[in-house]
Amino acid sequence: MAAPVIPESDSIRRAVSLLNAVDAGRFPRLLSRILQKLHLKAESSFSEEEEEKLQIAFSLEKQDLHLVLETISFILEQAVYHNLKPASLQQQLESIHLDQEKAEAFATAWAAAGQDTIEKFRQRVLTPQKLETIGWQLNLQMAESMQAKLKSPRAVLELGVSNEDSKIQVQVAASILGAMCTGLARSAAKTLQALGWV
Repeated sequence: MAAPVIPESDSIRRAVSLLNAVDAGRFPRLLSRILQKLHLKAESSFSEEEEEKLQIAFSLEKQDLHLVLETISFILEQAVYHNLKPASLQQQLESIHLDQEKAEAFATAWAAAGQDTIEKFRQRVLTPQKLETIGWQLNLQMAESMQAKLKSPRAVLELGVSNEDSKIQVQVAASILGAMCTGLARSAAKTLQALGWV
């Protein structure tokens, strides 16, 4: 058998005993739901209302339900991280004394959605924000009531930034952008001078 990827800690042992007591008929649907939302960092797999229903359905206290859900997520995240095959996942789970029926349910769910889940994790952005679009506008202000012969260019740079949850449009005025570019140029020149390249 491969090296263990699921450590046998006290909380894992407690969670395994709770998982072994969970209704086997409802367990595959629970796994499927957690697998669907596993790649979403900021989003819980279940709402508060759904968790209350799960407590009743599985006859678990709130704390025990959270331990079960977190352990299932942890096991599946380990399967993603180690790119486990379904049979290997089943062996790993049986080695920590999870019932064969539950281990088979994990393996079946992983066989059905594992590669999809791994791909979703690969596509997940690791940085908080990602630059998606760049746009610009150049406007010419021709006159004001106080200055009849004013010709003032106004430039706007639009940066479309997104994270996993939302998209943001940021507008930067040309004067600010110019100051940023000038500052960067000075900083680069000083660095090159310090290195003796200029």
